[in-house]
Amino acid sequence: MITKLVQVPLQERLKGGLARCCVCERRCLLRDGLQGFCRVRVNKEGTIFTKTYGALSAIESRPIEIKPFFHFWPGSTALTFSTWSCNFRCPWCQNFHISTVNVPSEAVYVDPSSLVNRAISAGDEGLCASFNEPLMLFEYTLDVFRLGKAGGLYSTYVSNGYLTLDALNLLRKAGLDAIKIDVKGDENVYRRILGARSDIVWRNIEYSIKIGLHVEVVYLVVTGVSDGWEIIEDIVEKHLKYAGPDTPLHINRYYPAYKHHEPPTRVDLLLKARDYAIKRGINYVYIGNILDPRYEYTYCPNCKYPVIKRSIYEVVEYKLDRKNRCPKCGFKIPIFGRYVDKKKRWRIYA
Repeated sequence: MITKLVQVPLQERLKGGLARCCVCERRCLLRDGLQGFCRVRVNKEGTIFTKTYGALSAIESRPIEIKPFFHFWPGSTALTFSTWSCNFRCPWCQNFHISTVNVPSEAVYVDPSSLVNRAISAGDEGLCASFNEPLMLFEYTLDVFRLGKAGGLYSTYVSNGYLTLDALNLLRKAGLDAIKIDVKGDENVYRRILGARSDIVWRNIEYSIKIGLHVEVVYLVVTGVSDGWEIIEDIVEKHLKYAGPDTPLHINRYYPAYKHHEPPTRVDLLLKARDYAIKRGINYVYIGNILDPRYEYTYCPNCKYPVIKRSIYEVVEYKLDRKNRCPKCGFKIPIFGRYVDKKKRWRIYA
């Protein structure tokens, strides 16, 4: 079955056939026949429809740590799915082959119930909208997450965080449990390169925590764009203000991709940024994409003991007790959900 047009639940219908999309904070105002910045929502006779409902570019079972979520259902896997396009235009995009194009006319429809059943059959603990910006599948994920919750699955988003509060509330109501949000840089980076606002992203990080979502923040340090020390300081300070000291911060290494060909991020800069973030008071700071597992370990902030060890997106040692306490000093580590030992095929309730 070829995918179908589905009405967007968040929109404002105006006079003269105009309609405003209220899913993301670009809030595109569309005339009849025009599509939004994201290229997936279109005005048809005064009503906005999505072209991506059930149109999936990928479906794959993946470790939750690869998202990265390090404090959410450690050791579990999530059926990960995506569509096409995005509401940002990052020149360094790693998934540009799906995020910079329109949904193909020959895309085949995947029913929400069949996707959820596939996750259950595969033994996954959850669902994850990822690879490209999941807001492109907003309407679809509302239905998928409702079904997933009924089937005992958790639901997650891997997002740029540029959605409206109304969209966040609908996702939470539908069953969203966790959101990973990318912070692209300071206000200058957002305005100059993305035509967006950084305060919206930090607002959504703070609000997501307020409504009970598990949140983790990723800061990709892009050479020549977001690697200035003043930007690093800005992100660390805003993380403390809006996310708080216990929200994990992943400081990730950039590699050349798409239209950005500057050298990979200097490792010494990433290490310096990590040390600075820890000294400023962020308790869980990780470095990704450098192939050194020590910087993907979870250390107890109180005694510095490695309570969770990871290697290549896999939990290799899990030493917390049933109440998520450090075995050395008893300090409680914030972990959402359960630890799942895939090798032993049994669940450990933490």
